[in-house]
Amino acid sequence: MADRVRIVNACKYFGKVVALRNASLSVKPGEVVLVIGPSGSGKSTMLRCINRLEHLSSGEIWVDEDKVTDHASDIRKIREEVGMVFQSFNLFPHLTALENITLAPRVVKKISDTDARDLGRKLLARVGLSEKETVFPEQLSGGQQQRVAIARALAMSPKVMLFDEPTSALDPEMIKEVLDVMVELAKEGMTMLVVSHEMGFARAAAHTVVFMDNGEIIERGPPEAVFAAPKEERTQRFLKHIL
Repeated sequence: MADRVRIVNACKYFGKVVALRNASLSVKPGEVVLVIGPSGSGKSTMLRCINRLEHLSSGEIWVDEDKVTDHASDIRKIREEVGMVFQSFNLFPHLTALENITLAPRVVKKISDTDARDLGRKLLARVGLSEKETVFPEQLSGGQQQRVAIARALAMSPKVMLFDEPTSALDPEMIKEVLDVMVELAKEGMTMLVVSHEMGFARAAAHTVVFMDNGEIIERGPPEAVFAAPKEERTQRFLKHIL
């Protein structure tokens, strides 16, 4: 089976700071990869490079047959296929929940207003927010806003979803409602890369756990193996703090 996402010897420098150091990772279609590691280890940078929100200093990234790191590639097409959900919800405050979801399909994919509204309503139902279509973001809880953000990303029918610490800005009681949506997506076969330290999600949905430190991928494997018997000392030290 061909890789859905392939990262080859990725390096990223911010001045003298090394954010990624020869990171290589492959993700199969339908695979759910949880990326963990200390702050500043390169996790978010790696995700942002997959849809070219950041440019690699060297190395290659592929999404299916599209070479993301080739400047001749159509980055708009690639971003249509790579949905991203951020720590901050990034919803348009002047648009309702439904309007936030339907904007990109209408503008980018040129689908009709009627079809966009039908799609938006289906996606709001999918994330458990059918009754919130006319509500503005400021009237929603953090968990509800993040679920709208997930629905907005799904509206473009992406091949892969990237989640950059999607629950870290939420109150504890709101985390579960977002994770439940993510677990359902995983069960439906969505390819996902998730930067998070939510171990419940790892056990419920992740096929692979990747541990990063100092810009490097130190260890990867099934959750039960990485959590129960990590091979690398750096992984062992980190997991003592979060498990």
